[in-house]
Amino acid sequence: MEKKDRHYFYVLECADSSFYAGYTNDLERRVNQHNAGKGAKYTRSKRPVKCIYYETYDTKEEAMRAEYAFKQLKRSEKMKYIGRENNEISKKQLT
Repeated sequence: MEKKDRHYFYVLECADSSFYAGYTNDLERRVNQHNAGKGAKYTRSKRPVKCIYYETYDTKEEAMRAEYAFKQLKRSEKMKYIGRENNEISKKQLT
């Protein structure tokens, strides 16, 4: 049985190859919202988006701390964090 209270820090790759990081408690629904143009303002004009990385946490606070820390990184550091150095596929890629 799936754990009910899951909190996700996730990274999307937008159509223009930019990254968007966010928090949710329902990852599939949130990615669908982004692709429907009902997610963040940033992703509305950069569709389609694809979830390329996520981490699961027990609390909302932990997930949001991870999101904030990720957003402070330079792009090269973000690529390394999610395992996309040299265009590698992330181990935690959502398909």
